[in-house]
Amino acid sequence: MDKNPLVLLELVERLGNLMRAEARRTGADEQLSPVHVEALVYLAGANRYSNTPQALGGYLGLTKGTISQSLLLLDRRGLIERYQDDIDRRVVRLRLSTTGEQFLYDAQPQLAWIHATRDISPNRIRNAVSALRETLTTFQADSGGSPFGKCPTCRHFERLSVRAYRCGLMGDRLSGPDTRKICWLYEVKGGASDDDEDL
Repeated sequence: MDKNPLVLLELVERLGNLMRAEARRTGADEQLSPVHVEALVYLAGANRYSNTPQALGGYLGLTKGTISQSLLLLDRRGLIERYQDDIDRRVVRLRLSTTGEQFLYDAQPQLAWIHATRDISPNRIRNAVSALRETLTTFQADSGGSPFGKCPTCRHFERLSVRAYRCGLMGDRLSGPDTRKICWLYEVKGGASDDDEDL
């Protein structure tokens, strides 16, 4: 059996452990665990279809109970806000509060990753992203999870003009910033390239 996939797994696990340790350090002053920091980072990047407790749980791979407890803590600390969906009042939506935004701005939890990848060429990063995205998509499809992703590589994404976009699934117009956010309705389109993400 080819050992390369197992070497890749070891590297991904090691990087994941190091990033969780960094998240632990980031949240230490506020007594936040890595899952709390990861939840805040997710909500900062989630689009309007994906800012629910259910989507957050799917993204982090956590149970409903764990997500519920984490959100209670973040709410008590004033780092997030809950609000009702404008169309379906039964749906609870989440967003960062001003305090939550300030925490992420000050903490910069992804700074260690940015520094660690500073000497890697954009082409090598693109190749690594492509391989890991394909692995993630297959893994999530095999386990029945949502792949999550950004509009440009989604099969529902429609480019109406140079700066006008639409979600074909929901029928909504999308702004440029909308297209760079994480979506749990995402479905990989055939032949998607990483260059598609640069709108």
